[in-house]
Amino acid sequence: MASIKVKYRPSTTDSKEGGIYYQVIHGRIVRQINTDCRLFRHEWDSSASAVKILPSATENRKSYLQSVVERIKWDKKRLEAVIALLDGKGKPYTADEVVERFKDNAGTLSLFSFMQGIIVQLKRLNRIRTSETYAATLASYMKFREGKDILLCEMDGDSMMLYEAWLKGNGACPNTISFYMRILRAVYNRAVEKELTEQCYPFKHVYTGVDKTVKRAVPLKTIKRIKELDLTLKPHLDYARDMFLFSFYTRGMSFIDMAYLKRSDLKNGILTYRRRKTGQLLTIKWEKCMENIIAKYEGCSTTQYLLPIITNSNADERTQYQNALYRMNVALKFVARLVNLPIPLTMYCARHSWASIAKSKNIPLSVISEGMGHDSEETTRIYLASLDTSVIDKANSLILKDL
Repeated sequence: MASIKVKYRPSTTDSKEGGIYYQVIHGRIVRQINTDCRLFRHEWDSSASAVKILPSATENRKSYLQSVVERIKWDKKRLEAVIALLDGKGKPYTADEVVERFKDNAGTLSLFSFMQGIIVQLKRLNRIRTSETYAATLASYMKFREGKDILLCEMDGDSMMLYEAWLKGNGACPNTISFYMRILRAVYNRAVEKELTEQCYPFKHVYTGVDKTVKRAVPLKTIKRIKELDLTLKPHLDYARDMFLFSFYTRGMSFIDMAYLKRSDLKNGILTYRRRKTGQLLTIKWEKCMENIIAKYEGCSTTQYLLPIITNSNADERTQYQNALYRMNVALKFVARLVNLPIPLTMYCARHSWASIAKSKNIPLSVISEGMGHDSEETTRIYLASLDTSVIDKANSLILKDL
């Protein structure tokens, strides 16, 4: 097994700083790795091979020296991780290989750097939504770590359980915890595939399942009441209501698919689009209720898009879509109050509602699945599992009546 020593090379001039370097020793061969850490001779303890922070030093200097201490500690951990990986393969290696791997993997042996690289790659592949979920997960984990990076090889069951406990302590629900854990697991598994760390199964004892969510579907009679609201004097609520109804009319079309619908997607009474989430091609018969909404907002946008969501061709489209969704969901909460709806109304409720109403009308699962653009009926079955509990509630009432 290779060993590591931290060394100090003093300057030939006493008034100038010397440099820190590392020695990698393996098979009686010694190799050096230079650093940009600079110290004066009196700031190095040669007997302990450590930085000395003198009480007489200025606060700025103390801060700098502490950063050098942290840098050395981090570099040693990275070198130890490289050596552990090479030892784990059970094959002969040289000191030169240790040095080469240390330099090549400067930004990949730590979780923060490795994950940031994945996020950049996802953006290049135009997988913007996925990159955003990875960025949100990284931001959460960085907050938990108080900004201190962690080596991939340090990710173990204990560290993940501590993160899970931190998330719970900050009010995260089980599905949110699972969301972050599954993304971190995907990142970790990718690092294992790239042979940047050994598989230690750190997510074995944390929650990575999917809990049933609170019912987000609304019945058809509520959809009718929302449709019949007079919102003439409240144009922002009127617009949000119309976009909600358009989603419902189009079999629960997701908002991102609505935002990117092009005028050219509507031909000969058929609306054709490809789901951005799955890539599946869907066709919808164009109905009068859909046409009424499009006609109502005719001229509100000069872009190529069918709906007035992305309206400025000179501004970032993704930002326009995200801002519109935020404003719409805020407005829909006010709409919900106007119809005395006890649950928060969001754009996503339109999708849940269409599925739930279709189920209540005994429409076959296969038809609902096809209509929603799901990859399989199993996905639809999971999706519908917690939407409509009315049948169970009625059964319970019948039982309780006999008490």
